Amino acid sequence: MFVKLVSACLLGVKCRYDGKDKLEPELAELVKRGELLLPVCPEQLGGLPTPRERAWIVGGDGHDVLCGRARVLTEKRKDVTTNFIAGAEEVWRLAKLFGVEEAILRSRSPSCGHGEIYEPFSEKLRVGEGVTSALLIKNGIKVLTEREFLAKM
Repeated sequence: MFVKLVSACLLGVKCRYDGKDKLEPELAELVKRGELLLPVCPEQLGGLPTPRERAWIVGGDGHDVLCGRARVLTEKRKDVTTNFIAGAEEVWRLAKLFGVEEAILRSRSPSCGHGEIYEPFSEKLRVGEGVTSALLIKNGIKVLTEREFLAKM
């Protein structure tokens, strides 16, 4: 059996920017069945508080942030790029330590989003990866959103 990384908010941890969770009971049920899940919140691991201002990737997606071509800005235009990168790097360290091969990450998030993220300062979706998702993919970890994982259960 191998360890899966999971966005902590999906397991009921109140770590989202708004201080809430996004509990997915079916994921939490996996723990009761003996699955090894490692909950992570990249934004907290990167030093950001909870609650915190909502943030967006400006100028690209997570791959662009990692390459220095895009930034992560809050609603008040505070640059939190270094926090997002630091959090992604901490998640990657944990993934290596625990031999993680698969991650189940919160969709649409600027750190965890996979396949789609929000347009800067809006509710409109666009194609792209969050910062943590991009780093994990770059390093060979299979990333799924909670929707993708639950659909294959």
